[in-house]
Amino acid sequence: MKVCAVFDIGKTNKKLLLFDEDYKIVREEQSQFEEILDDDGFPCDDLIRLSSWLKTTYESIKQNPDYQVVGLNFSGYGASFVHLNSEGKPITPLYNYLKNFTRQMSKEFAEKYTSNVFTETASPELGMLNSGLQLYWLKNEKPSVFHQIKYSLHLPQYCSFLFSNQPVSEITSVGCHTALWDFQKNDYHAWVEAEHLHSVQQKPQLSSNIVSSVDGVAVGIGIHDSSSALVPYLKSFDEKFILLSTGTWAISINPFNDEPLTNTELQKDCLCFLNYAGHPVKASRLFAGNEHERQTKHLAEYFGKEPNYYKQVKYDQDMVWFLRNKFKQATPQTADVGLLKDCPFVERNLNLFKSYEEAYHQFLLDLVAQQVASLNLVMGWSKPKQIFVDGGFSKNDIYMNLLAETYFDKQVYASEIAQASALGAALVIHGHWNSKPIPPQLIALKRYF
Repeated sequence: MKVCAVFDIGKTNKKLLLFDEDYKIVREEQSQFEEILDDDGFPCDDLIRLSSWLKTTYESIKQNPDYQVVGLNFSGYGASFVHLNSEGKPITPLYNYLKNFTRQMSKEFAEKYTSNVFTETASPELGMLNSGLQLYWLKNEKPSVFHQIKYSLHLPQYCSFLFSNQPVSEITSVGCHTALWDFQKNDYHAWVEAEHLHSVQQKPQLSSNIVSSVDGVAVGIGIHDSSSALVPYLKSFDEKFILLSTGTWAISINPFNDEPLTNTELQKDCLCFLNYAGHPVKASRLFAGNEHERQTKHLAEYFGKEPNYYKQVKYDQDMVWFLRNKFKQATPQTADVGLLKDCPFVERNLNLFKSYEEAYHQFLLDLVAQQVASLNLVMGWSKPKQIFVDGGFSKNDIYMNLLAETYFDKQVYASEIAQASALGAALVIHGHWNSKPIPPQLIALKRYF
């Protein structure tokens, strides 16, 4: 059986998936590794163990007579560099993007380059989550290490390098909250040159490129997992749409909004990134999944229920009307969506609710008001007619009904797609390994009215 092997490297789970030519998953393996400590004593992924796992897992698949591997690609989390010396050997740990970027260094950077850098690179100021600032930090904090670096590869490209020995830069990894890419110039930002960050200044390639054919296998250059999860939608739908991808963060992604990012949007946690074809995409973020976890825990304790009791609560239209008449409601105009702003529900007095069900409906009314405010930030002049919701909230009937009611003039769908970021990595190199056409039904949809 001809297959494309995809390594999907998340912070928690490291997976190998095999896709047949119809994009069915025919094999899946998953591993979790204990974090180790970097040279500053901060937790990080174990790069040596990860590299070894990638190699040995791939070799075992290559030896398996049931499969003929004809494609290989990688999707992985962003904001993480592997720094290689002139011999192609990693010379630092895989520093964690949650490491502290000191206030002093942030102040120095701002004085040197002004805050316009973050508007021009369409990246909220996020410290180590701006991977470009990791290089700035290395240069200032560990200069002797910095001067040994020949190439700084984002994690998906390092995974590809392990198999191809070709150090490349890739557009979705560079063009996503890295503070490296100037969206107006369509090139690296001037500060990157001013700081002589030559280890990242290769011309980024499109995600559909392959670096080489190794033993008859088309080896992709890797893709940032957030951008990869968008690929199946772009390959499946011709009409304009917004994807609301929900998990810990609810990220509203409009692939058809290439309007420049404004300072106001940046303050409200918007950013731009480049998709697999190098086109700008506007996105906004809300910490909605985290807020849901926090509030359902609080409600369960208050009303004496199990932590997952919310899963039993059915959407009740009459209760929604009752709550709207009884309480002043948050609206998208009044809800605050700046970075890590609280949901309006935190101001509510739980004594005023007769039951868990009432309180939970009100919480989702408040959360959806905030979600709509966040989603509207990326709507743009193109105003897509379709909204696809995937991830955790797509399975929440109350959330989906409230969202569909707000966007009554659009088609709102809950979408289900298995292993979206891995699937995107296989699809993006389709032409290099698969002679069949892309199947039309990659995504299962359920419409809400």
